Amino acid sequence: METAMPLEVEGLVKHFGETVALDDVSLTVRAGECVGLLGPNGAGKSTLIRSIVGRVIPNSGRVAVFGQAAGSTQARMALGWVPQELAIYPRISCKENLGSFGRYYGLSGQTLAEAIAWCLHWAALEDRQGELARNLSGGMKRRLNMAAGVLHRPRIVLFDEPTVGVDPQSRNRIFEMIEALKGAGTAVIYTTHYMEEAERLCDRIAIVDHGRIVAEGTKDELIASTFGARSQVLARFAGSADAIAAWAARNGGRVTNETVDLTVEQATEIGRLLEDARQAGLELVDVSLRRPNLESVFLNLTGRELRD
Repeated sequence: METAMPLEVEGLVKHFGETVALDDVSLTVRAGECVGLLGPNGAGKSTLIRSIVGRVIPNSGRVAVFGQAAGSTQARMALGWVPQELAIYPRISCKENLGSFGRYYGLSGQTLAEAIAWCLHWAALEDRQGELARNLSGGMKRRLNMAAGVLHRPRIVLFDEPTVGVDPQSRNRIFEMIEALKGAGTAVIYTTHYMEEAERLCDRIAIVDHGRIVAEGTKDELIASTFGARSQVLARFAGSADAIAAWAARNGGRVTNETVDLTVEQATEIGRLLEDARQAGLELVDVSLRRPNLESVFLNLTGRELRD
């Protein structure tokens, strides 16, 4: 018997008045797979996530969690959602927090005790289980927040920027937690404003802009489909900003953070470009050649950096 896909989103459309938040969005997530949602602020990521968890009712389209309609009892029990905002009780302990959330999920007795023990171990909070949540470090609060969202052992989990405001050590621990879920077969959707997180954790990446998925695939697939075999030239010039922008546009490039971003088929093309810049009155400050990366793809497709 074939097992239903953890997540199927088909043709999702959502309007808020005149604003089109989602415009024919389709997406699937398989068991044990981590799919990253990347997009500038206002691109539609939050509306998509809230549609998946049943908080937003789309105008048209379909969301199914293991074959069940989003928002249904079966879908809610199969799905975990860890929002960006901390949703823990500061005046009670870690263990008491998990006990409270477990009862919300209908857990009790030995089943609840085992779930709490598993979550404390998973989040590396066993030695802090009696500590009041308000006394925890930022990273520990974030891990407790994650534990509260997976206490009922969901088979698909949505993480909305879970590393916001945490130190590098805590961030690495969070990565290990998510990798452990993946290794156990849990499907994961992950949103982030840190490109390196997407590159480390995500098997596939969907880039969202203006309510649409404008590209989807592995990191290598996205780079190949966007740039082919071309390489990036990054150059900085001294001179008029308008003159630099005009020269970049004339050569099929753009200016981002005072750096001209161009692509070339062959490295030998750099010499011609720099001579053309000199004739345009621009003074070269620095130039480098590199293979495009995920950040390059995102900027090329959306015209914005991920943190914009």
